[in-house]
Formats: sequence, structure tokens, C-alpha cells
Amino acid sequence: MLLAAGLGTRLRPLTDDRPKALIEIGGVPILERVTQRLIAAGADRLIVNVHHFADRIREYIDSRDGFGVEVRVSVEEEQPLETGGGLRRAAPLLRRDAPFFLHNADILTDLPLAEMYRSHQESGALATLAVMERETSRYLLFDDMGLLGRADERKEVRIEARTPVGPVRKLAFGGVHVISPAFIDHITEDGAFSILDPYLRVAGQGMRIEPFRIDGYRWIDIGKPEQLEEARRWVGE
Repeated sequence: MLLAAGLGTRLRPLTDDRPKALIEIGGVPILERVTQRLIAAGADRLIVNVHHFADRIREYIDSRDGFGVEVRVSVEEEQPLETGGGLRRAAPLLRRDAPFFLHNADILTDLPLAEMYRSHQESGALATLAVMERETSRYLLFDDMGLLGRADERKEVRIEARTPVGPVRKLAFGGVHVISPAFIDHITEDGAFSILDPYLRVAGQGMRIEPFRIDGYRWIDIGKPEQLEEARRWVGE
């Protein structure tokens, strides 16, 4: 599932007449670059959530013949529902026969998706999150049992879902998940909400959310003009 419902306000005026997912990097929309990497890693069916310029994304997917796989679109009419709300809205479209990727449509990375998927299958976790050491004000907290909590140093907020087991590590989230279908049944929140809310709730109940380290791989969150230019330089190399 690709999360493509964001407004992209920090990229204005580029997003005044198009969704962020269709901004081009090296002549190819971000959406297609992410999609092709997922397909190369083994994805044979895609769900794309949309809100801002939803029809434009539908039209592009149709023009590319669904990138050669089955594609379903989950429309969030009134407002973007964030990661958790978007997944819950799209849940009826999921096959639930195997773990699936949840990937931000504005993340450009060369992290090894197939290896991440295998790691998730071998761990038996409910979800596996791509994480790294990098400077940010917002961190996820992990210990020997997996996801422990989150911290926002700018807001001086730190939440731990349970008592730590072993050393606690602060790691930045990379916007890529592998999720077991059973996790969907644990989502009880409604409306627009972060997927971190149910992640932390189930972690507090003893269920495992595992980290997958992507230190050393290239990773760009295309949220601001300078990051967009960095991504364009990367693909132009």
C-alpha cells in the first residue's frame, strides 16, 4: 500500500496544481519510482490512498496500465486520514493472505525491500519498521523486545508503552513498514490518526513491532524543496 493522500503544502507552489506523488524526479513521478521498486521486490498488487487531486492520480495510474499489476485506489474524500486512518479505510481492499508493505509515496530510498520483507517473515512480528540513526527531533524507542515508545524532543514528549527490557535505542523512522494482516484487527481508532497509536498500544500488550536497520542506505523524505532537489541530484548521478 502506498500512502499518497498528503497535501504537500511545504512543496508549494509545485503542489498547487498536482498531488505531491506526481511531482517528477528525473522525469518520472515519485509515485512511479516507489511503485517500481515495490514491484521489483515482489509486490503483485497495489493499493494507493488518495485525497489531494485524487483524479489526477487515478488518471496517471490508468495511463500506465496499473504499472503492470492490479491496482486499487482508496479515496479519502473529506480529509487525509494519516497513516493509521488511511490503512484502516483501505483494510477491505487488502487480501490478508500474506504480510504487505506500507510505504510513504514521498520516500526515495535504496533500502533492500526484499530483505526487509524476509526479515519480517522470519521474526514473526506484527510489523517491521525501517529505522536508522539520523538527526531528528522525533524518534522511535526500541529495546530488546522491539518497539517501546516514541519521543518528540521539540515538544519534550516521551511515551513508553511498557517497562523497558534491556538498553533503549533512539532511532528515526524511515516511512516504510512491513505489516502482518493480523495487525489490522488490532486497530480500534477512528478518523485521522497516526499508525503509531495502535503500534504503541499493541507493543504495550506484549506484541512485537521489530526494527529493520537501514543505516548506510540512501534515504530522502521529499517534503521540502531542498529535499526534492537532493533527490533530483541523486537520480541524475
